[in-house]
Amino acid sequence: MAGVTLVHPVLETAAAAAVDAYRIAVATRPRSDLAATVGLGGDGTPTYALDVIVERPVLDVLERHGVNVLSEEVGWIDRGSAMTVVMDPVDGTANAVAGVPWCAFGAALAVDGELTEALVVWLDGGRRWAARCGVSSGRRTTGRRSLDGAAVCMLRPRPATMSAWSAVAARADRVRVLGSSLLEGCLVADGAVDAFCDPGGDVHRIVDLAATQVIVEAAGGVVADVHGRPLTLEPDLRRRWSGIVAATPDLAAEIADIVRRHPAPDTSSSPTGHPVALKGS
Repeated sequence: MAGVTLVHPVLETAAAAAVDAYRIAVATRPRSDLAATVGLGGDGTPTYALDVIVERPVLDVLERHGVNVLSEEVGWIDRGSAMTVVMDPVDGTANAVAGVPWCAFGAALAVDGELTEALVVWLDGGRRWAARCGVSSGRRTTGRRSLDGAAVCMLRPRPATMSAWSAVAARADRVRVLGSSLLEGCLVADGAVDAFCDPGGDVHRIVDLAATQVIVEAAGGVVADVHGRPLTLEPDLRRRWSGIVAATPDLAAEIADIVRRHPAPDTSSSPTGHPVALKGS
């Protein structure tokens, strides 16, 4: 059993609000209502009604704590605090609104622009993953160093990533497409799978990767970008990465090499500028 990690009250109360809102919504509202598109999120992609229903009470909690917020839907809220919560209120919304119970709340806490801890909660099942930077969580990855024979989760293949997706799948022993980057990353931390990746699609934002990075590194794993771009805590949700979550740096490097040898079309329009500090931005 993984070691018990005490969680900062701001993460604990935010997660509790998300779980309550999610469970009430799926129990009382038809799926068609939850799946309605109600606008664009902070990253410029469509927002489901369920995203807003869950995010709203979480934002109320974070306002009471007086912290800055970087969230998938509302974007950047600067309260001038040294503390920032980087979160995705519902990761795997497409699963949730279809009735597939595989989605999560995830948040990382940063102090003065540096990650300190994170919490991910499976919204249906209640399972939790928590960790602090630089502290072993008691969880351990598999330690696998080679893709040959590995169990790998990936984002679903798209036309632009089909070649890289197929190349990774051909080397792996087992491939799963589960539809929640946060939960799939936590499975790497658990040693349930060896790796998870976006095979070159530049799909991930920092809200998809920050909590995962803290939790996986505390379990001995690594979170990286296919192209070696550093993960930066900047309040610009247009910035994207092709995230790799792996049991070891060797395995991450091997997956990245395979994906780079099967490139997607040019994604140079994705912002890649210099890192921007969270505080005061």
